[in-house]
Amino acid sequence: MLKIKCPFCGNRDETEFSCGGEAHIARPIADNKLSDGAFSEYLFMRHNPKGVFLERWCHTSGCRRWFNLARDTVSHKIIEIYLMGQTPQTAKGKKAYLDNWRRKSKAEEASKALKRTKK
Repeated sequence: MLKIKCPFCGNRDETEFSCGGEAHIARPIADNKLSDGAFSEYLFMRHNPKGVFLERWCHTSGCRRWFNLARDTVSHKIIEIYLMGQTPQTAKGKKAYLDNWRRKSKAEEASKALKRTKK
């Protein structure tokens, strides 16, 4: 069983948490002009690495708040825990974030372009 350190409540057993899947997915919004292929890539394709993986977790039996976690999928070792809206700070976490194929996806490019125009 994993011991997860909730950034709000401290160390707890894994059974108190729910995994929300892959973290840092740029979600298309109504203003995005994505093709059917780009939208299906966002909807169905998931990263499944052997190594460091960035996940969203919710402390469902505690504070019910969401946070991100960098975890090695081979050893299950938790490398880092960080808040939603932030990016990883450890070298392994940063590498996993930058190496993820999503950083180059059409959905993410469109989301970044839309954010730049709204500033």
